[in-house]
Amino acid sequence: MAAAMFTRLTKFNKGDEYEDLDGDDNVEMDITDMYRSVGKTPGGVINSAERGAVQRQKPADNSSVPPEETFTVQECIDQIGFGKFQVKLSILTGFAWMADAMEMMILAILSPALHCEWRLEGWQEALITTVVFCGMMCSSSVWGSICDKYGRKTELILCSLITCYFGILSAFAPNFIWMLILRGLVGFGIGGAPQSVTLYAEFLPSKSRATCVTLIEIFWAVGACFEVLLALFVMPTLGWSYLLGISALPLLIFSCFCVWLPESARYDMTRGCYDKALHTLERIAKDNGKPMPLGKLVEPHAHSIKRGRVKDLFIPELKVTTVLLWIIWLVCAFSYYGIVLLTTAMFENPDGCHGTDVKFNPNPSCFLECKSLTTKDYIDLTWTTFAEFPGLFITAYLLNKIGRKYTMVAEFLIFTLFVLLVNICMTRAVLTFFLFVARAFISGAFQGAYVYTPEVYPTSMRALGLGTCSGMARIGAIVTPFVAQVLLKESAYAAVSTYGVMCLIASIAAFLLPIETKGREMKDSGVEGPSKAKN
Repeated sequence: MAAAMFTRLTKFNKGDEYEDLDGDDNVEMDITDMYRSVGKTPGGVINSAERGAVQRQKPADNSSVPPEETFTVQECIDQIGFGKFQVKLSILTGFAWMADAMEMMILAILSPALHCEWRLEGWQEALITTVVFCGMMCSSSVWGSICDKYGRKTELILCSLITCYFGILSAFAPNFIWMLILRGLVGFGIGGAPQSVTLYAEFLPSKSRATCVTLIEIFWAVGACFEVLLALFVMPTLGWSYLLGISALPLLIFSCFCVWLPESARYDMTRGCYDKALHTLERIAKDNGKPMPLGKLVEPHAHSIKRGRVKDLFIPELKVTTVLLWIIWLVCAFSYYGIVLLTTAMFENPDGCHGTDVKFNPNPSCFLECKSLTTKDYIDLTWTTFAEFPGLFITAYLLNKIGRKYTMVAEFLIFTLFVLLVNICMTRAVLTFFLFVARAFISGAFQGAYVYTPEVYPTSMRALGLGTCSGMARIGAIVTPFVAQVLLKESAYAAVSTYGVMCLIASIAAFLLPIETKGREMKDSGVEGPSKAKN
């Protein structure tokens, strides 16, 4: 054995360098290692403890064993790339977004209809919208914890079935109180919808993640436009109850197709189910026609991490990010849903200074004078809804060009500019254009937050982080009906300026975010070192 060791140590001088004659450039052994191999040290015989340590470290065949190749979930997905699997997942996730968009867009249509039929006051109209967001706010963190503890797939099926069930029941609501209760429960179910972004993002390669998550929002815009067009045909003939029932059915279809949906490989790794995670990755590779990486699937420290703890969002590395994201999400929802409600409200504003042709009293003393949305109103609402398409394409470009942070900053500032311009007296065509541009950029800013949030949080708390941010968004959405539908009737300038100031605050918060996630690999625990961004 000693002779073998001397053989491996034989070197020849080549200038100032030495080379191993056996050709193994990785062998690193000094004279002390040689002595220990035969039971001695330069000063004498080693003790039994040292001998045991040497024997434990030495390979049985006395040869150097190369380290085993390993890969992580994200490295595997990056190597496999975007393919057939992600296309199918995009369609399924997009269908869920479309169904949820229909449930949300109906809020701008339902209140005016019930205003006349049930003789509702302005604050009661606003309350029908607010109660949905109350349900969403109460359930957001609950769904986030369920998602992190029981899986993304289980959570998505459960929240979709709850939303569909109470959506259909609300079509049979006999009075205002029952409508509030049932729509509140619909909101409870919708609160889990953002978790589809969590599942979707975890199956995407790093380079295409921002673009894909952004473009999936096309389905939201399609759902919103479809709901307006559906109302155009259903409301005049069948009424609001049929519209509610029909709008809930796509979620039932989505739940059935979820049988195909796999569980997140990242989630399986965090709970120690390595075989399931590997099986999912092999399924993706097979669908995409690409080989799996060589080596063993690993995810360091993932098995020992506790999930679903809100206090983890405030660890030193994330506490500033969490607070700033809560501000951003609150303002995004406040402004986005505000501009949706503001569109029809501005068209009916009786001040005569915003391109409106007022032919009725918005608060008639006699309910025979009550006026519901007209065909022209639905067409104008459709036009402003179409603004989300250019907004999404612009956002998809900017996210990869200038980064997540600065995309949100720029879009908040542009929204602020155009929404403040609404304060100027103008024709209806100009007003529609300003609202169009404002909705395009607030939709893009909201999508920027959706891209940034899953990227900045590690797997162990990603769903919870997104859930709490969604909960903060609901606070903004709860307040906005009272600004867009109640305050607007008192002072259009005060209502419009409120949205401008709030988005200015959000732009500052986005600028102060300490982490830029462009090209950054998704982390799997909060204790990992900082990841280097990829160009």
